[in-house]
Amino acid sequence: MERRSAMYRTASAAMFFSTLSIAVIILSSSALPADVIVLKSGQRLEGDVLKVQPDRIYLDVGVDIIRIPVDQIEERQETAPVTETKSDSEALFLTGDLPVRTVKELVREFGEGVVLIQTPDGLGSGFIINDRGYCVTNYHVVETQTRVAVTIFHRGDAGEFERRQIRDVRILALNPWFDLALLEIPPQEDLAFQPVTLADENAQREGDAVFAIGSPLGLERSVSEGIISTRNRNMNGIVYIQTTTQINPGNSGGPLFNDRGQVTGVINMKLEFGEGLGFAIPVAYLRHFLHNREAFAYDRTNPNTGYHYLLPPSRQNPRPPGSSESDPLPESPAP
Repeated sequence: MERRSAMYRTASAAMFFSTLSIAVIILSSSALPADVIVLKSGQRLEGDVLKVQPDRIYLDVGVDIIRIPVDQIEERQETAPVTETKSDSEALFLTGDLPVRTVKELVREFGEGVVLIQTPDGLGSGFIINDRGYCVTNYHVVETQTRVAVTIFHRGDAGEFERRQIRDVRILALNPWFDLALLEIPPQEDLAFQPVTLADENAQREGDAVFAIGSPLGLERSVSEGIISTRNRNMNGIVYIQTTTQINPGNSGGPLFNDRGQVTGVINMKLEFGEGLGFAIPVAYLRHFLHNREAFAYDRTNPNTGYHYLLPPSRQNPRPPGSSESDPLPESPAP
């Protein structure tokens, strides 16, 4: 009996090392891009990150899924490429298949694309969508304004942030129904714009982790984290994303990122006297607005700017239609 047990253990060990050899062959011969996890003990693991949690990540190494504690990770090297999709001949915005990462990593990579919007009447947030300086914010942030300035937080070579204010920002389009506005930041000779990417139209789900970057109450580059409470909260005929992410005045117009660093919504309001009840405009509305921006084009010299329609003139003939001059006038109702 003892001999059988020893033989069984030997066979099990042989099977384990055989499987391990296969895994090593698969990992070494794979030509597909993957993440490399460097542990504090010096070992390196290569595979696709399936899920990221605050205390652990799940790595697919091909033949098994490994759970790795975050406190054991020394470095994470990501090789997944960002793909650019042109919505039209102008490459208006970017989309990409991005890997799941921690909020800390995503803020470092995409935080430079979030800007502070300033007008004579107040401030808000916004985000850059292409390398030509096109910027998205809320309509109510720039409503009735003609002078708009943007503050960009540019990361220097040493990692520090340079605060640069850019004036003479143009308003390109306004959509008061979806509370969206498109701006154009003047080009800068010594500064390249860092755009963010947009998520797919139906990518968000209830319970998904999200986070916001903005300037609540003027506190620049504030980060808050939460989840999607519901992705289809109906208010006045418009569907909003409801989120537990903490937002305040000044966050308006800023991006709501998912756990891949893609913009899944545009923050625009919260309920008063309540905590964790924030709302964002879904990215599907944003894409529609960008694709049809000419219909909402802004012209400060034209009162009929894409959305304002003049009332028709009042009737000059008090008689009902089809009546002749000989017919008596209709009696006025008694007061």
